[in-house]
Amino acid sequence: MTTKTTVGGLRPKSAGETAYQRTQVADLQGGAFFESTWHTTDMTVEVRDPEDGLLLGTVCSSTPEDVRRAVAHIHRHMQEVDWPLRQRRESLERAAALLRGQSARFANIIAAESSKTINEAEREVLRCIETLRLSAAASGELQGETLAFEDSLAGTGKLGWYNRKPVGIVAAITPFNDPLNLVAHKLGPALIGGNGVVLKPSGRTPLTGLAFIQLLLDAGVPAGRVAAIVAGPGVSEALVTDPQVDLISFTGGPKTADRIASSAGAKKILSELGGNNATIVCADANAGEAAQAIVAGAFGVAGQNCLSVQRVYVHISLFDRVLDDVVRGTKALRSGPKLERTTDIGPLISEAEARRVEDWVEEAKAAGATVHVGGRRHGAHYAPTVLTDVPSACRVIREEVFGPVVSVLPFIEVQDAVRAANDTEFGLQAGVFTESFSEALAIAEKLHVGSVVINETSDVRIDSMPFGGFKRSGVGREGVKHTVREMTEPKNTIIQLPKTSSGWQQFAATTNGAV
Repeated sequence: MTTKTTVGGLRPKSAGETAYQRTQVADLQGGAFFESTWHTTDMTVEVRDPEDGLLLGTVCSSTPEDVRRAVAHIHRHMQEVDWPLRQRRESLERAAALLRGQSARFANIIAAESSKTINEAEREVLRCIETLRLSAAASGELQGETLAFEDSLAGTGKLGWYNRKPVGIVAAITPFNDPLNLVAHKLGPALIGGNGVVLKPSGRTPLTGLAFIQLLLDAGVPAGRVAAIVAGPGVSEALVTDPQVDLISFTGGPKTADRIASSAGAKKILSELGGNNATIVCADANAGEAAQAIVAGAFGVAGQNCLSVQRVYVHISLFDRVLDDVVRGTKALRSGPKLERTTDIGPLISEAEARRVEDWVEEAKAAGATVHVGGRRHGAHYAPTVLTDVPSACRVIREEVFGPVVSVLPFIEVQDAVRAANDTEFGLQAGVFTESFSEALAIAEKLHVGSVVINETSDVRIDSMPFGGFKRSGVGREGVKHTVREMTEPKNTIIQLPKTSSGWQQFAATTNGAV
């Protein structure tokens, strides 16, 4: 296989590198896709490996006019070309099969341009195959039901039904931390629902998204139904404000979501905005199992995961035991090159992000926090870090760290732990460890989050579940069949049968006109 190095492809690393083959990637045909064509004009947006800064490839710097053309072309295509549900389902089924056959190639692209280790990248590809399978199977969500005209005075002489129809054109704006599966979580449901989609992948990890667009085309998705534009001045605003865009699906930060909502006006917006997730370890919990789960949940993808464990509240009777086990487990993790199989934690997405995490930890230390392990930065790498004695006003407690940092805090009364867990602007997910079923349910009822996981941490998700949270964690729900419902609307069809007397006339006759 040959590799293009200037048209959205990846450049190989130095000679002799064997842990990972960057040559096993897609020969992307361009750096943007719209109007049913790959574009190669103004390929000036560089994509670099966050670990070593190596230039991996370039993509197009696009313009608001490109966005307008992309949206207008999809709109025309949807008016002129029918794409039946059966064909939509078959295309997504083929896409899942194609991705399975190209899993190594996609894992390589993900690991090259993101901060995921090769092991994490391979797991993401497997999840994406599942997301595509679920999207194809969600064709059944488009069925409706008959309308109950016979049970209404106003319904005499009528019959009807509703089914679900596409909202129109979806703007899909995705982040860097899951550059394949989060794209599929937006495009799969949008396409099975009959929509058109303009993808704007993260400018940090665009190669994965562009390769996925090509995969969909190869699977039979009509070129007029999809577009992908990565970056350029004014591109994001042009996309969310285009009057022919009917729905915006955004995953990212709350501040960006506020700007989108302010700019977009009165249109449907789905947003997944992250979390500041807590885990509560009760007095009767299995301390060893809890600690093991906390380490796994806090440091995967270097903590750059909206479900990452950030705050842990441990009953005072187990505090020392759990803390010791968490510290021991954290010390056993291997930070290193993301392309080596023995690496547990790779870099953050940029050195700037690693510096931000470093600043937040230093702020906590200055306020009296204790660093038990970690607390060191080397370039874009930040060592997995365990803190205690953290004041509640510190950013590592108040805001989403999105880095490999976990704070472990003691509690005496369960209600205090629940109150502390809820004391954040986010409400995505939470974990509870206890051997008491009744205690677990009581705590779950009081936690103001989208999911409560019993005897596990917040870091649990399957791609079919309704996924999202309360408060500033987002608006709407993802999870394939739930997203299909969000991206479609019920449409009624009503038939007036040959008229006799109306239901109101019949009612009046039976009551002699008395009401």
